[in-house]
Amino acid sequence: MNKRLIMLLFPPLLFWGHPVRGQEVPALYAKSPIHLVKVEGRMDHLGIDVRGQRLFATAFDNHTLEVIDLKTGRQIHTISDLDEPQGSFYDAETNRLFEANGGDGTVKIFDGMTYKLLQTVTLDLDADNIRYDARSKHVVVGYGGEKFLAGKVARPGGGGALAILDSDGKVVGDIAMDAHPESFQLERMGSRVFVNVPDKQEVEVADLVKGTVLVRWPITCTTNFPMALDEAHHRLFVGCRLPARLAVLDTDTGKIVASPAIVEHTDDLFFDVSKGRIYILGEGFIEAWQEKDPDHYERIGRFPTPADGRTGLFVPDLGKLFETIPHHGPQGAEILVYETK
Repeated sequence: MNKRLIMLLFPPLLFWGHPVRGQEVPALYAKSPIHLVKVEGRMDHLGIDVRGQRLFATAFDNHTLEVIDLKTGRQIHTISDLDEPQGSFYDAETNRLFEANGGDGTVKIFDGMTYKLLQTVTLDLDADNIRYDARSKHVVVGYGGEKFLAGKVARPGGGGALAILDSDGKVVGDIAMDAHPESFQLERMGSRVFVNVPDKQEVEVADLVKGTVLVRWPITCTTNFPMALDEAHHRLFVGCRLPARLAVLDTDTGKIVASPAIVEHTDDLFFDVSKGRIYILGEGFIEAWQEKDPDHYERIGRFPTPADGRTGLFVPDLGKLFETIPHHGPQGAEILVYETK
């Protein structure tokens, strides 16, 4: 019996991890998946409209942005003809949907209700991750720079950068990076942004107000793509693929204080502030790690998933973790849904 069939027939049995003392429920509990139609190939990062209960899925190979109603678990709209969509962000205050494209390096801004295209901002090649700076009400987009994957040049280019956009799409700032910026995290209580720059095997720390890089922290593992931040305890979590480790950095000093082995080929990881927990999405598994103290972490669950699902989104306001699963074999594209416990 294949793993997929086992998961469908016996879902409650598969989602018990290795509980910490006194824990009587799994870290994650599987809900009904969201099945996607007419979506082929790799999917990338997700965005969320919490108030409107909508999920935005960038279908990279399908050249679409899929809008999903979480109340019904169904697609309600498709934005087509996008050039390798990689990141999305919905600004509830302005009702604007930002979407970044790796192929042509554009950020497209849509009306959040009608999905009408309002503005196209051309940056450079490989517009990728998007984050929101609540302090300035600006949207930050990583773009540009040569990118290596599996030891080969996947996309040519010089240095990368972070573009800072206002709600109308005007570029109000640009911070140069040494190579393509992957995942990055913004402080809520300060003006720093921490940026994974895997081609340089480092984390670059920049100041959003000054618009400059402050310091570069070397990482002992390579292919450092995903990142999460525990700002209260001054800890930065960096997911590496070679070797597969979680590098935990002190954000005051840049020192690596822990580096446990984790699931292979991670592309997204998230920190659950309310539970002091890290969720790591990788090849064939989602792992849940508990923060015992700022320097010590314990894996409390390892949950099987299809091998080609590595991107997703944790939404604290909903208490849910989503993971994208491309179409493979008889199984169509879908988004797995987990409730955090």
